[in-house]
Amino acid sequence: MVDGSIQNKATSRSCPAILISAPSSGQGKTSVAAALAYMHRHAGKHVRVFKIGPDFLDPMILERASGNPVYQLDLWMTGESECRRLLYEASVAADLILVEGVMGLFDGKPSSADLAQLFNIPVVAVIDASSMAQTFNAIAHGLKTFRLSLPFSGVLANNVASARHAEMLLDGTPKGLNFFGFIPRKDQFVLPSRNLGLMQAREIHDLDSRLASLAESIKATDLAAMPGSVQFKSEPEQEIEPLLRGIRIGVARDLAFSFLYHANLDLLNAMGASLVFFSPISDRGIPACDSLYFPGGYPELYLQDLEENISMKESIQAHFKSNRPIYAECGGMLYMLDSLTDKNGYGGKMLGLIPGKSFMLNRLKGLGYQSYDSSKGEVRGHTFHHSEISVNVQPVGYAKRTSDGGAGEPIYKIRNLTATYLHLYFPSCPAFAAQTFLPQNISFLGKSPKVV
Repeated sequence: MVDGSIQNKATSRSCPAILISAPSSGQGKTSVAAALAYMHRHAGKHVRVFKIGPDFLDPMILERASGNPVYQLDLWMTGESECRRLLYEASVAADLILVEGVMGLFDGKPSSADLAQLFNIPVVAVIDASSMAQTFNAIAHGLKTFRLSLPFSGVLANNVASARHAEMLLDGTPKGLNFFGFIPRKDQFVLPSRNLGLMQAREIHDLDSRLASLAESIKATDLAAMPGSVQFKSEPEQEIEPLLRGIRIGVARDLAFSFLYHANLDLLNAMGASLVFFSPISDRGIPACDSLYFPGGYPELYLQDLEENISMKESIQAHFKSNRPIYAECGGMLYMLDSLTDKNGYGGKMLGLIPGKSFMLNRLKGLGYQSYDSSKGEVRGHTFHHSEISVNVQPVGYAKRTSDGGAGEPIYKIRNLTATYLHLYFPSCPAFAAQTFLPQNISFLGKSPKVV
């Protein structure tokens, strides 16, 4: 007979791992993480990359570089146990685990440093060395010593103008500070960006050549060596009830609607749903499905395409009139409105399912973690948008900001359409996801849906 205490004892796996962070955003974390992933992948290694924080754009670049899907690690949104499970699962098959941090190393509650310390992942800080010399060492020293319990591995200089500039950076290097080398300043090393962050991987026509060039530069640094191994402990998997068994969900996915968490799609699949992807830009109509999922993205960049695809709009409107579920968040919600106007004043007619208009802005309108107390429990997510809306419908509720507990983004419900600015992380409340996508003539009372 097997002892239950031994049977339930957590196991662990060892895998080389490193966390790429920086003093702030814009220092080159994604470029370095992508270069490392690309280099090791093309050396025959199986590389898994994770992104800390609720980001959609950086993971697109990291996926192209690594050849594998990129999942979020976030101690608040994802949760500690799910972070542990994802890391352990990756360690089983991977030769290398890379984690890209969010903002600066100690920014946020929780921060990249908190996650690195919790899972004992060594940190490498990328520091943009342009317009500085010996001050580089002061910043590096501060990052290393600010929290002595942090597994800080060393620093890498980015945007270095010349070999002489690199020598100046090293002048007065504090004792015990590991300097991995530098990345030279070259236009081909810069990943293009726009208001919400980096451009989408599919929009960068020469992305592979940029990644190859960055990888060659990384090879000249000490960071090219495989990092030390980290022990990752297993986490018991949570049972997922098949609450969406037999439900077919049409998921909008193209350049206009692309902000999708892999974990959201995994959860819908685990609950028994069948996912079929379509393009509101180019397809003539929605696929045969029970429910629709419109994620965020850049509908404002494809106004003419969306406006002129009449057959697509008619098929979505017919789906809405049949009272079948639609879930739309952020950019997906803007598509549901009567019209959307870009920053240049060009407006396009959208679906007209929500009476109201939206306008793109030159400034950030919403940012931060928020949660929504639904009838099925708390669902977590974040908001990040450069637009505002004016609608003629009352929200059914409001999310709550984690920063101060105040009222956050509104949640709208019209017939069986649910819309919000929030980007929700479905695994934080599977029952909410099931309720959102389940047709009204079906309810879930136990481990499977029941027709009513």
